[in-house]
Amino acid sequence: MAGNDRKQSGVARLLGSASAGILEIGVFHPVDTISKRLMSNHTKISSGAELNRVIFRDHSGEALGKRLFTLFPGLGYAAVYKVLQRVYKYGGQPFANEYLNKHYKADFDQAFGEKTGKALRSATAGSLIGIGEIVLLPLDVLKIKRQTNPESFKGRGFLRILKDEGLFNLYRGWGWTAARNAPGSFALFGGNAFAKEYILGLKDYSQATWGQNFVSSIVGASASLIVSAPLDVIKTRIQNKNFDNPQSGFTIVKNTLRNEGFTAFFKGLTPKLLTTGPKLVFSFALAQSFIPMFDKMLQK
Repeated sequence: MAGNDRKQSGVARLLGSASAGILEIGVFHPVDTISKRLMSNHTKISSGAELNRVIFRDHSGEALGKRLFTLFPGLGYAAVYKVLQRVYKYGGQPFANEYLNKHYKADFDQAFGEKTGKALRSATAGSLIGIGEIVLLPLDVLKIKRQTNPESFKGRGFLRILKDEGLFNLYRGWGWTAARNAPGSFALFGGNAFAKEYILGLKDYSQATWGQNFVSSIVGASASLIVSAPLDVIKTRIQNKNFDNPQSGFTIVKNTLRNEGFTAFFKGLTPKLLTTGPKLVFSFALAQSFIPMFDKMLQK
């Protein structure tokens, strides 16, 4: 019988998800920069030299050590965004899941059965949290511009950009972001719950070991990246444009189909699975392990 998981305190969820976000940004920010630059590239890469130019841009001819340091643009925005995002998503999803368990458990169980209903409640809670994640969009926009189009900053800081461009422009592409987050987060938490329920046979997800969290995170992260890939390409291309040269998502879709074909919407998917995938698995597995750990420590 599939029951509800043990509840952890709000403080434990905050500490666990924040710790996961901090460790993730410290290890994977350069990888994220490479992924964003590949998704923003509009040309076909046919050689190693071309790949080097796309990744390192104006620094492609410099020594390897200098080139690697260029993969840390926007680290300040990235750190704030990533920690807030992980606290919101990993720490917030359990609250949404508890709400669904309290008010809609019988409906889910009756429609899908107890085990599938439990997994779908977790997925639905993740989707709802994913949609709300757009409140953090300005930090994401600035992070991506730093990584892919640093010239758009023109030497300005956050407050000056906010004054010059207006808050509305920093929410450019919010609809596409919400459309990308809803299925992506559904697949992340749903795939994770499905693996724990049907592959690992866990009754209480919070009792999973580090290894079990790692396995379930792989399933969830892979499903999330594949499902959200087309909308992620659109979102990234909206956000990396100059502030004074915006393009709508529909314009980008039309131009992409005409100039690059449908497969362009999956551009960067393989590097994302190989680079962003481990990053998401890393932070998701850590958060799921840290939250129960902090909860036990706080109870002592």
